[in-house]
Amino acid sequence: MSNKKTNQPLGGNEMPRFAGIASMFRLPVQANAENLDIALLGIPLDIGTSNRGGTRFGPREIRCESVMVRPYGMYTKAAPFDSFQIADVGDVPLNTFNLLKSIDIIEKFADDVISHGAKPVSFGGDHTMTLPLLRSIAKKHGPVALIHVDAHADTNDMMFGEKVAHGTVFRRAIEEGLVNCNKMFQIGLRTTGYSAEDFDWASNQGVRVIQAEECWYKSLAPLMDEIRATIGPDTPAYLSFDIDGLDPSVAPGTGTPEPGGLTSTQGIEIVRGCWGLNMVGADLVEVSPPYDHAEITVMLGNRVVLESLAGLARRARACGRRREHRT
Repeated sequence: MSNKKTNQPLGGNEMPRFAGIASMFRLPVQANAENLDIALLGIPLDIGTSNRGGTRFGPREIRCESVMVRPYGMYTKAAPFDSFQIADVGDVPLNTFNLLKSIDIIEKFADDVISHGAKPVSFGGDHTMTLPLLRSIAKKHGPVALIHVDAHADTNDMMFGEKVAHGTVFRRAIEEGLVNCNKMFQIGLRTTGYSAEDFDWASNQGVRVIQAEECWYKSLAPLMDEIRATIGPDTPAYLSFDIDGLDPSVAPGTGTPEPGGLTSTQGIEIVRGCWGLNMVGADLVEVSPPYDHAEITVMLGNRVVLESLAGLARRARACGRRREHRT
């Protein structure tokens, strides 16, 4: 084991939080994922969205708001930056005029991250980005367990005649065998549809759907206990967190807001409920800064990403190991 120290967020007493390079969590920036355990990558995509755009600006604003993050969780006692070597590997260089080409670019970028042995933790970006990420992860891990937080099922067969868009992601992922339907959970679904099929298709494949109304006025910790028990500690698992799964009162900055959503604390409970699982990646999607107010959406988005990192650190600590530095 090397004595090399892990990357730490730049402290507020070293550089004012309103100054310096706006990297994710004020971590170092790398050109690739070499020697990293976790790679933070931005995916500035919004050409797959069907309503309001603006998620292309998500990664930049999420990074800017991440300057307030400190490395130690007061309640959880998690210190993810001590447990892993983490850095910001920048944004995926998309083709802003071609969605399918952008999908291929994202997949290849994720392939490179994973080839270095790093886990991708991504932020963006409309939900279309999750499909190429899952394609890349499945090459290494096979079908993964999936925790999907969203107001929408995203299981449309087509949108405007297209097979790939932000509302078709999980139908494609299931059809391609990227996820294990018996260990897939969709939490926070609500809104209206054209028919029951819009909501029942995933259930008919074996997916457990937890509608938003089932979550109202209660803690989601018991639900996450059930989910962890179903998935088990060894199955590779992935978290896809659509910010519109939360209520617009706490996350207005998104393209397809739906009232009656999860609270901010329920969102955090879900992410913390993934702690202990064998998480092989995570993403935060659909943050649209032009519709945000007082940066509350990007602030919550940062917490989702940080809590995901804390969960990875908690599992490492529970397994009795620390980061082994590659030389």
